[in-house]
Amino acid sequence: MSGLHIIDHPLIQHKISLMRDKNTGTKEFRELVSEIAMLICYEATRDLPLKEIELETPLAVAKSKIISGRKMAFVPILRAGLGMVDGITTLVPASKIGHIGLFRDPSTHKPVKYYSKFPDDISERDVVVVDPMLATGFSACTAIDELKSLGVTNIKFMCIICCPEGVEALQKAHPDVDIYAGVMDECLNENKFIVPGVGDAGDRMFGTK
Repeated sequence: MSGLHIIDHPLIQHKISLMRDKNTGTKEFRELVSEIAMLICYEATRDLPLKEIELETPLAVAKSKIISGRKMAFVPILRAGLGMVDGITTLVPASKIGHIGLFRDPSTHKPVKYYSKFPDDISERDVVVVDPMLATGFSACTAIDELKSLGVTNIKFMCIICCPEGVEALQKAHPDVDIYAGVMDECLNENKFIVPGVGDAGDRMFGTK
């Protein structure tokens, strides 16, 4: 069974509280999503392998460590996942970015794919799928299904807020995928939104209704 990692750092918890506030405007909401994504990414990349090198400082030759050739890609689920990309690439600027577009059918609540584009060498990369909310888990599972069909073998999922239903669905469908989240909320409501949540993350991020 995959691991669920709730990153309860004080800065993350503080920023999620600001996100939740219905009076937080679009600009601030977007900035918070990016900042939280960067902080969670810091933890999600903690297991990257290192190798030792020698280099010259202004004073001496030093043995130091760098990341050992691990190639990474991040795949935001459109459209809300886009808000997490800037924060992530601030930390991992050499990573490549894929995209998968999914919208939720209003009657079935199931995801419908309308777009996907990945780096040519995606199968050779460690991939982190990102979406602010892990609600039903359907979108996450669909994105991961597609990546696995392309030969990707090392996948993580990163979100800001999750709920028990989404975690259970993702772990059941993809027990090999670790989940990194900022907080676990209570449940889904009848419209499949996370409660207490933040509302529609995409609408709040982009100023749409």
